[in-house]
Amino acid sequence: MIVGDISVRELGGPVVIADASAQAARAGPRYFLWFMAFLSVNLAILNLLPIPVLDGGHLVFLVIEGVRGRPVPKELRLKLTQIGLYLLLALMVFVVFNDVLRLTGR
Repeated sequence: MIVGDISVRELGGPVVIADASAQAARAGPRYFLWFMAFLSVNLAILNLLPIPVLDGGHLVFLVIEGVRGRPVPKELRLKLTQIGLYLLLALMVFVVFNDVLRLTGR
């Protein structure tokens, strides 16, 4: 997606995850457990992105605090966390919108 080889229309939300889970469950317990592990690893990686509202963002704040020797000002942390929350919400709305487009066949 970053280099343009894959379209952002390939992103899926809850509907795509549920469909893929159902397909894996129909394929058998081995495939279903593999899919659940794959999904868990992807969520862990997403959680470590340096977006302030996620754990990765908190780690960035801790690293900055360690380098500077003092905490990031509370107001700046709050603003960056709000921006991160809005970005994450925008991503969630986008993937649900993609799901709706898939369901309607567009």
